[in-house]
Amino acid sequence: MSQSSINTTNSQYSARETLALIGYSLLILVATPLFLVHWLVMFLLRREHFDLHRLSRFSLYLKPIQKSQLLIHCVSVGEVNVAASLIRNIRQHSPATSITVTTTTPTGAANVKQSMPDNVQHLYLPLDMSWFMSRLLKRVQPQKVLIVEVELWPNMLRQCQRFGIPAYLVNGRMTDSSAHSYLKLRWLVHPMLRNLTKVCAQAARDHDNYLQLGVTPAQLEMTGNVKFELAQANNDKAQQLITQLNIDSRPIIVAGSTHDPEEEVIIEAAKILSLRFPDIVWIIVPRHPQRFEKVYSLIKRSGLGVVKSSRNKPPRNPVEMVLVDEMGVLGGLYSFASIAFVGGSIADRGGHNALEPAAEGVPVMMGPHRYNNPGICDVLEQEGNLVLVDNAEDVAKYVSEWLSDDEQRRSAGKAGAQVIEQNRGAIQKTLHAVGLDK
Repeated sequence: MSQSSINTTNSQYSARETLALIGYSLLILVATPLFLVHWLVMFLLRREHFDLHRLSRFSLYLKPIQKSQLLIHCVSVGEVNVAASLIRNIRQHSPATSITVTTTTPTGAANVKQSMPDNVQHLYLPLDMSWFMSRLLKRVQPQKVLIVEVELWPNMLRQCQRFGIPAYLVNGRMTDSSAHSYLKLRWLVHPMLRNLTKVCAQAARDHDNYLQLGVTPAQLEMTGNVKFELAQANNDKAQQLITQLNIDSRPIIVAGSTHDPEEEVIIEAAKILSLRFPDIVWIIVPRHPQRFEKVYSLIKRSGLGVVKSSRNKPPRNPVEMVLVDEMGVLGGLYSFASIAFVGGSIADRGGHNALEPAAEGVPVMMGPHRYNNPGICDVLEQEGNLVLVDNAEDVAKYVSEWLSDDEQRRSAGKAGAQVIEQNRGAIQKTLHAVGLDK
């Protein structure tokens, strides 16, 4: 079937689907003035991240917008890392490809700046109103739209269909709970999914859930998880921090992408182990920058010696804890870690990316909430790289075991690196599926 006939088919909405889209669009319309007033207040108060560039959330552009062959949409940091890997591979065989990356969060925007070439244009994705999305697509004029993982918007995809722009979901993720929620909104979700040219699913769970939601077998392909092939992070900043603190010869435990109350768990574990392993350095990297000061105050109140990573001179006292209050450092820090804890997993956030420390040959601890990437976590756990922790006592137990037995710790780390090596190939499969491998 030709692309034009696909678009003709996709344009056919039932009465219920049309009403659902109208109702959804009215909700966005009502909410938009509230978001705009919020931005204006934060801008006048000079709050961080509320700058003029963020007006692109309302499809307002104060600078000229470059046309791009590719528009890639990401939510935040994890999706930006996936996009960066795809872009590196695209540019290897097609260096002149022009690319715009959109995000919805400031942390994602910051990661675009840090992890991608300067000639990749960044914009915030507008709120999902037809006029906003139409204005974005008219300005950028992409030949293809790639959406990373799960960030699907009905009006965005409808405008892609309207302009005849193929839209692909890459590294597609769909948890069981998300699929259940989407089924409750089937009159809105089904036409949105029909407007996708291809869904590149991470694993069998995601593939099956998209089928359940109405994606046709012809639209669906299981390409694997691109996160297995994320490029190693630049560790220059991390090396500078380790050298500055003079901790390279000490056991380092990195707690990455943490949420409340995970910092409290790590602090309590540090206290439990302080007498037996006084040389441990605990490095905490909160997921969200706005929590840096709160976490710093929490550590200070605990009585542990703490220093911020942004400090420009060596501390006078021995360091027990380091709070990383900068972006773009975590990936590099894993290469210096003896053991890692991956956050968003004791806190019910679905668990962040365990592959980053595993790729560095580091054993990993995670809490029970791992529904963002269950396949990855299951494989790492089965191979002995990842262990389950529910509380501070569990963290202290595994840290004690691994630091007391170097061979066991190295074996657990090696298992993670082997899992990643065995699962390579997702990037090339994805680029082939979306027609960007030439």
